[in-house]
Amino acid sequence: MWGLVISLIMAIVIGFIGDALADNMMPGGIIGAAVAGLAGAWVGNLLFGDFGPNIAGFAIIPAVFGTAIFVLILGLFAKLFRRAA
Repeated sequence: MWGLVISLIMAIVIGFIGDALADNMMPGGIIGAAVAGLAGAWVGNLLFGDFGPNIAGFAIIPAVFGTAIFVLILGLFAKLFRRAA
């Protein structure tokens, strides 16, 4: 139970850090940050591997970079769809 809570908190924190690095382009507030943190940790692990400090199953450095990339791409898609509508 505590592992899930810590993982969600880490996903939210990583999501907010990645959002700040990507110029606040993430829609969805805290839920969007959590989703971006989880997806970004996965993307960061695929792209950069598993190095640096590891907290609750998240390799912090690749997770932050992966989240910034994920948020940047998601923000660009959101802007594109807003213009099309």
